[in-house]
Amino acid sequence: MAEVIKMPKLSDTMEEGVIATWQKKVGDQVNAGDVLAEIESDKATMEFESFHAGTLLHIEIPAGKSTHVDGVIAIIGEKGEDIQAALKTAKEEAPAKKEDKAAAAPAKQESTSTPAVAPVKAQPRPVEKAPVASDDSRMKISPLAKKLAEERGVSLRSIRGSGENGRIVKRDIENANLSQVPQIERHRDVEITQMRKTIARRLSESKFTAPHFYLTIDLDMDRAVDARKAINEAISPEKISFNDLVIKASAIALKEHPSVNAGWHGDFIRYNEHVHIGVAVAVDEGLLVPVVRHADGKVLTQISAEVRDYAKRAKTKKLQPEDWQGNTFTISNLGMFGIEEFTAIINPPDSCIMAVGSIRQEPVVKDGEVKVGNRMKVTLSCDHRVVDGVLGAQFLETFRKYIENPIVLLGMSSI
Repeated sequence: MAEVIKMPKLSDTMEEGVIATWQKKVGDQVNAGDVLAEIESDKATMEFESFHAGTLLHIEIPAGKSTHVDGVIAIIGEKGEDIQAALKTAKEEAPAKKEDKAAAAPAKQESTSTPAVAPVKAQPRPVEKAPVASDDSRMKISPLAKKLAEERGVSLRSIRGSGENGRIVKRDIENANLSQVPQIERHRDVEITQMRKTIARRLSESKFTAPHFYLTIDLDMDRAVDARKAINEAISPEKISFNDLVIKASAIALKEHPSVNAGWHGDFIRYNEHVHIGVAVAVDEGLLVPVVRHADGKVLTQISAEVRDYAKRAKTKKLQPEDWQGNTFTISNLGMFGIEEFTAIINPPDSCIMAVGSIRQEPVVKDGEVKVGNRMKVTLSCDHRVVDGVLGAQFLETFRKYIENPIVLLGMSSI
């Protein structure tokens, strides 16, 4: 009997999937375990292995197209087998998309009673035709001038031709005052990816559901700058970043403030005993948040290697579901792009996300003297349903203790 292949749910937030490529074509033999297709979920592109053996009899969703989770994508069976009955049944059983459900909703029933007076047929009113503006295609213009106008995005309607019988020629385009000539408006529409759809939906839900408030502190990074330099000289060629120090300091601070290492779950608040730090990584379609698990128990070189690996795999869409699930706290760092200060939207179900700015040099007063100091601002976004202002401030003070005195941080574990 034919086996109907359905769109798998590849992540906890996935609602639709896109067939990136088919690795088999209709008529090909398929063995259990063969890669049937590559599917783009809301977070990554992953190989989809067949659980069934047989001949690929039908492809319902072509490459580049999407369908909802559990939607029919293909059928595998015996060569020459009739698939119509199986296909019809599968489509009837598959859950419909939201827009399909709306379209299928019964329309409001109109009254069938006969009106007392027969309606009068409306007579069409004469409509005056508006004058039609001259079209570029009707103008006299040389092929070279037309090509040049297209390249420069110039509308021809306001250009007077100097050629024979008013023909527009190359010199008319070249001599045109572009500041006075209407420019052709151009734009480019790009279809939204599954990842971007999910990011938009989840962050909108977070922003407009969780009551955000923000706490900002300015940190003295002099000792952190010196410590990082000394560590990297000692462990060359491996390098650690300031972000690695931030992750480690956050993780230790969260162990001391379990009320911040928590999340809102509707009917209850979950206080996590483990510390899993989500690290926002930019990709073309938006942001992915792979998770450094048990970050409080890892040394800096482990954290550094893990984050680099995540960033590399995120950009090539090779992350797996277990890589981005289970975060209890999130860090978003834009310091490497020169951003001094910003606020971030909480990444559910976390109760907090910390936005990290760049390290900047500026005059500071130390021991009664003006010196050049290294400063860095971080802003903690808090869900007020879980974390109030005092809890957030206490966490930041503990974070300050560790990031401003990295010798204390390093004393808790080897590099």
